[in-house]
Formats: sequence, C-alpha cells, structure tokens
Amino acid sequence: MSATRDLYELLGVPRDASQDEIRRAYRRLARELHPDVNGDPRAEARFKEITGAYEILSDPDKRARYDAYGRGGAEGSPFGDIQDIFDLFFGQGGLGGFGSVGARRRASRSVARRGEDIAVGARLSFREAVFGARREFEIERLLTCERCAGVGAEPGTAPIACRTCGGTGEVRSVRRSVFGALVTTTTCRTCEGSGTEIPDRCERCRGRGRVRVPSTVAVDIPAGVADGMELRVAGSGHAGVRGGGPGDLFVRIEVEPSIAFERRGQDLFAVLDISITRATLGGEVEVEGLDGPERIRIEPGTESGTVVRLKGRGVPNLNRPGRGDLFVTLHVVTPRDLSPQERELLTRLAELRGEGAGPGRGELRRPEY
Repeated sequence: MSATRDLYELLGVPRDASQDEIRRAYRRLARELHPDVNGDPRAEARFKEITGAYEILSDPDKRARYDAYGRGGAEGSPFGDIQDIFDLFFGQGGLGGFGSVGARRRASRSVARRGEDIAVGARLSFREAVFGARREFEIERLLTCERCAGVGAEPGTAPIACRTCGGTGEVRSVRRSVFGALVTTTTCRTCEGSGTEIPDRCERCRGRGRVRVPSTVAVDIPAGVADGMELRVAGSGHAGVRGGGPGDLFVRIEVEPSIAFERRGQDLFAVLDISITRATLGGEVEVEGLDGPERIRIEPGTESGTVVRLKGRGVPNLNRPGRGDLFVTLHVVTPRDLSPQERELLTRLAELRGEGAGPGRGELRRPEY
C-alpha cells in the first residue's frame, strides 16, 4: 500500500465529506470489492483497506483523532503506512486483528451454530411397524434466506466489523477493587459474538439469515420399528447459522397394539384355542399370520400349553436381514355345556379307558419347568 494514500483517498471522498457521503462511498466500493462477489485476490486486499478506512472515518471520535495526526497527508503523518494508522486505532495486528476478511471469517466460524432439531410423532398400526411405512410431515423450518444467502445483509451490501468490539466478538471491562484491577470479558451485545454487524439488513429475513418456510418432509419408516423408538433424519431440521450445519428431524414412533400378537423384540407370541378332540386326535388348524394364512400341525395327544414355533414368521430385523419367529401356545379348551349325546359319548369313553364316573385315584409328581 502506498504511504501517500490516506483514508479519505481510499474511499474516494474529500476530507470534509459528511457521514452520509462516507457511508455511500463505502457501500459502493464494498459491493464492487467484496470477496463473495469479486474473485480477484487483489480485490480482497482492497476490501480490507476500505473496510478499515470506513471503520475509522465512520466513527466521529476516531475520525477526529485521525484528522489530528494525519491532516497534512501521508508526508506529514508520523506513520509509515496505512497499517500503522490501523495499529494506532485498533492495536497491534491492524486489520488482521479487527476488520479484515480473514478476521471476519474467523469470527463467523467461531460463532457458527448448528441448526436446531425438529421433533415430530408418527402413530403406526401394528402391521405398519412390522413391514414399514411412509409418512409425510408438514412442518415449518427455518431455511437459509435466498435473498441474502444467509449473510443477513441486503444484496449489494456486506456486513462490517462490529464497531463496539472491533470484530473480536468480545468486550473487555476493567473494574478496580481492593485486590487491584479486575478484567472481565463478555460476549459483545451488539454483534452477539459474531464480530460483525449489518448496517443494511436484508428486507426478507431482517438480518437473521434465515426465514421460516412451510415444508413437507417425507420419511420412509423402516420395517421392524418398535413403540417408543426414535428415528433420526439427518439434515432435515432447521438450517444452521453463519455456516453451521443443519439440524436433524427426529421422528418418535408410537405403535398401536395388536389384538392377536404380543411382541417381544423381533419375536411374536400368540395363543391358539383347540378343542379337546383336536388335541386328542391331532390334525391341522389354519390361522391368520402376519404374512397371510398359516397352517399349524397339531400332533395327536397334544397337551394344553404346548408351544409350536413358526420360524421366520415374526418381525423383520431392523436394518438387517432376517426375521424373528412366531410362537403359538396351544390351549386345550375343556367343553362345559355338553349336550346329552356328547355327555353319553364321553361317559362311554371314560368307561372304555377304565376311568368311570365315580371317584378316581391319582399320583402327584414334581413339576417340570
């Protein structure tokens, strides 16, 4: 940077320019030189310089100090170059410490915030939980503002380094006590820690960088989900702030109970009532399973409580091959309301088996578990 150019020359305004003239000159140059618009590396260097010049000349106190030291131009100035002027007003490091593009990007990264998560609920039938389903959710999401691309500034303008904290995102205060000077650092309230402020806020998002938009999110619920389970749909939450990643959508599953089946993990359990004659003589019974009709083989002499296992007729494993099993407990139903003919037949059976209708004799045995 040539030492003969002063801050007014950088902005192209006379020394007696008003604050409005200085602001308009800066905005015009910022629209032309901002790195997001102009890819020329030299433009970024120029943008640093005009931003630094604007930071000083837009502040009446800093401008007065600059005029006092540099009124005679660079030749009469005690500074070697523009960098020395920035050092005087903002400390060592000049623009690199407060207002350069790099500093603003570092500040922005330091406060980049991931988007918030969104939670919704999905009520499924038992069968939908077993075989999967598709749901569409109508939600309102905060999405990146298209007008300003999430920057928050009106198109053609750009954020500037915060004039309260000098672009650091922090404000230091010194308080004297009996123990000496106490220095405390707090987040800058003006820029909320971002290190930048927006003179011209985007008309659509009002400087927030995000707008609330009604959205429809379709979610494929996989087979095998269970009641109380929570599914995560990555990136379907609110958009991030200042370059942060998007949040997620969480779908909490609620499953209606089944009349026929009890679920334990991926296995299903059910009870089948069979008649005493079926249990005695054996045969086949057709039942309605998850996949349609199923035939259960009843062996002759089946006792109540016998469990029949149907392999692979349970719930599919979540996100992996295979299925659980269906376990059917056979319950032998003893008839109570017998017709005279049925009672006669059973009495005859008892006589044939030597059991008779009177008192009988039994033998206790140890239970088997």
